Amino acid sequence: MWAMQPALRPERTLITLVSRHSTALYSGMVPGLVAGLYNREACAIDLRRLCAWAGVTFVRAEITGVRAQERELLLAGRPALRFDRLSLDVGAVTAVGERASGAEGARAPSGAGGAGDSPEAWDLPMPVKPLESFLAWSEARGGDAPLRIRGGGAAAVELALAFRARGLPARLLLRGRDLRLGSSAANRAGERLLAEAGIPVERSVSPDAPADLACTGSRAPTWLAASGLPVDPGSGRVLTEASLAVLGQPALFAAGDCGQIAAAPRPPSGVWAVRAAPLLARNLRRSLEQPQRPLEAWRPQARALQLLGDGGWRGRDSRALALWGPLALGPSSWLWRWKHRIDRQFMARFQARAPMGASGSDAADAIACRGCGAKLAASPLAGALARLAGEEPGAGGVSPAAEDAALVTTTADGEPLLQSVDGFPALVDDPWLNGRLTALHACSDLWASGARVSSAQALVTVPEAAPAVQEELLLQTLAGVRSVLDPLGARLIGGHTLEARDGAGLVLGLTVNGLVPTDQPWPKGPLQPGDVLLLTRPIGSGVLFAAAMAGAARPEWVDAALEVMQRSQAPLVALLSAHGCRACTDITGFGLLGHLGEMLGGPNPVAGRAGSGPAPAAQVELAATAIPALAGALELLAQGLASSLAPANAAALALLEPEGPIRLVGPANAARRALLVDPQTCGPLLAALPQQQAPAALAAVRDAGFAEAAVIGRVLAG
Repeated sequence: MWAMQPALRPERTLITLVSRHSTALYSGMVPGLVAGLYNREACAIDLRRLCAWAGVTFVRAEITGVRAQERELLLAGRPALRFDRLSLDVGAVTAVGERASGAEGARAPSGAGGAGDSPEAWDLPMPVKPLESFLAWSEARGGDAPLRIRGGGAAAVELALAFRARGLPARLLLRGRDLRLGSSAANRAGERLLAEAGIPVERSVSPDAPADLACTGSRAPTWLAASGLPVDPGSGRVLTEASLAVLGQPALFAAGDCGQIAAAPRPPSGVWAVRAAPLLARNLRRSLEQPQRPLEAWRPQARALQLLGDGGWRGRDSRALALWGPLALGPSSWLWRWKHRIDRQFMARFQARAPMGASGSDAADAIACRGCGAKLAASPLAGALARLAGEEPGAGGVSPAAEDAALVTTTADGEPLLQSVDGFPALVDDPWLNGRLTALHACSDLWASGARVSSAQALVTVPEAAPAVQEELLLQTLAGVRSVLDPLGARLIGGHTLEARDGAGLVLGLTVNGLVPTDQPWPKGPLQPGDVLLLTRPIGSGVLFAAAMAGAARPEWVDAALEVMQRSQAPLVALLSAHGCRACTDITGFGLLGHLGEMLGGPNPVAGRAGSGPAPAAQVELAATAIPALAGALELLAQGLASSLAPANAAALALLEPEGPIRLVGPANAARRALLVDPQTCGPLLAALPQQQAPAALAAVRDAGFAEAAVIGRVLAG
């Protein structure tokens, strides 16, 4: 609602959505997904995209509890989030045995539940909720043995039919004698569907009987009750007023499957969850902006229509049942078409437009990238430095190649002390995650020099906002930085803060210091004949985040990229050193080709050193198909998408033969060539090693958790 009608959004408010997943599954289409009628993308709401559209910060994290009095939401592995208002809609998990409540098989949208409700906490059978873990289980399911489904509600019946449509035999295990579809007429219609599909129904089955899948009703995540919130004893659902405000907690709201109006309880259902949204949106705004006014009361409808599909198991048109109180209609194909249209129209509301009003390649051109994609292009940078040094560009002088970190001094123990500085406008809206990514990115300059990080200082620019909001942004940002420094034994020794003007957002810069436990830091180059080039992890973050800003990147691609980017490369320093590392750099804003050109020495167009300087003493043979790419990167590059810094980086393509000292070996289409100049945030290390050491070094790096590390080239005599 806030995305489609921005005027409804609370003003001057930092709004944050917290979810353990970057997508929310629409449960009404999940049986069709299991049956093969839909793909995953058709059933999933991209939460990052929706948040960007609505002007909301997205935080992917596991919720572990609420401290209501302190107004803090507790998260796993990171600081708590402060709030003025907290709206809980964290879904439900499958109930087992005596914990089951409500109608068996009741369905609702998946949520962002908390710790202790993951499938690992359950013995078999697999619970149908949370949906994400169930779907991963179902996708791997095969074989001829009947799938035993415990439960007799709508979810159990519909999933049995869905698995039947996929060619997997299924049987229902009922605790009692009858299905639980809401009425005798509905039960009879459900029995007919099951009989037609050849799905056996076993009745009066012991709760201890073996089963594969549990569709036995739902309960709220246990951390809600453990946090001291008022809950229904049977279901664990948070009890609320008719306004959806939690009883006795006016700063908290609860909706969907995790909440229940104390005076008007309804079973968990997606229908009531969706119907509550307009009132919830109005009351959240009113409670912030007009706290003296009473909140609106919701009077939910007494009944909810259920449309139950048969999965299309017969190989022709699917059919559906319509269930309304004691009434049952169908099954019929027109009811399925109606259900299909309703579901697709609902999902289409979340695909209405791309964030910032753009999509496709035009979006990437129109949106200035953040992270390392916001780095100044090489040409103005080199021109300014040349003039500062008293040189005129094109006059024949060649500036010396800059190392990744500068030598400050040598300690009394003989260890070189290095320093580097880095930073950029926030790559992601989550200030903690942005702090972590920026710290990892800055530290990589030291790791590329063979140093261990010892300390850092931060320069943080926060947007204009209320003091409490600025405090929270600063706390989360610095906590993200410390999440990198603390495990290294490094200290955050100080810094400076600024307030942005003219609507600018969060910006973080870091100065990092480190010691080299050898006589000399690793140089960036020049490369020597006989060296082998090892890349520690995939590249492609520039185009992925450019596409994400344009609403063109799949959420699973962004998730996978962030998993790679969040991994510290500090352990690789000792490994590369042990295997004779001769030169190293990190791949960042100038892309793989630009930074490889720096390692070669000599004229380098992307680094601004084109001209009459001496040619490099070596050449590089680069295996195009050996260069690992992040999931989705090559696909997006093939569509013509690119980071806003990529066109400037394309000058490095002149390094390729016949113009330059790098020969590309193997098939290299336009997407692979574009990958070479894609700017990276938290990019890999590129290390030059003796050829005989390369196999052992590659194995060690992969064993350290960098499974996609690869040898991508070799250095030949010039």
